[in-house]
Amino acid sequence: MTSANQTRFNAEAAAWDSNPSVLLASDLAHKAILERLPGRETTSLLDVLEIGCGTGLLSLALAPSFRSLTAVDAADGMIEALQAKLDAEDCAIRNVRAVCAMLEDPDDERIRPDAAAGSRAQDGKALEPRRFDLVVSHLVLHHIPELLPVIRTMFGCLKPGGQVMLTDFEDFGPEARRFHPESKMEGVERHGIKRTEMEALLLQAGFADVRVETAFEMDKAIETELGSGVNGPTMTFPFLVCMGKKP
Repeated sequence: MTSANQTRFNAEAAAWDSNPSVLLASDLAHKAILERLPGRETTSLLDVLEIGCGTGLLSLALAPSFRSLTAVDAADGMIEALQAKLDAEDCAIRNVRAVCAMLEDPDDERIRPDAAAGSRAQDGKALEPRRFDLVVSHLVLHHIPELLPVIRTMFGCLKPGGQVMLTDFEDFGPEARRFHPESKMEGVERHGIKRTEMEALLLQAGFADVRVETAFEMDKAIETELGSGVNGPTMTFPFLVCMGKKP
């Protein structure tokens, strides 16, 4: 994530959860991920790493279905918002750990503690590198300048047999630009993701059983005219889910 993205998301963290489009997209991504996995009797044994978790909307929705979830974001404002939710008296979720990091190394010490087990370094010994059963991200890829290094990091974070599931809106042509208002284009590296490009990148990173398919469609209000700052009509945006397995 670029510094422009970090600045923007730090500034927007407090109001992030009040955006109806953000809430709807997170809910639809949650459903799309779970419907492509076995039932809870299986997923309850799995450890998840979420990259680009934001305020934890998807993290907290997914957590009850899994053994643990490590939620990572480079914007400290977003992580602070998630941590506040986890610290709230009425929060019953105990298997999520929020981590502020620009994750570039699968062996990063910050993702080693196990949220479900409460593990930590003991007797002065560091925790061993941790690997996960599932890596997810949602509406993150279009903010990343170079996708291959990030996808390779995701690959490195997985156990053999682990899966990746990445959701983002599709680049279906020039009109995909209208997903963001013109005032929020800083830090947007691409107007959605492309099916063939994502398939090629996942294969290049080492994934097998690669599939990129439509996950859901979402209606979103767009500017009446580019740069007007006034929302009027809605446009239907297709979202892709990009999947692969580590051999």
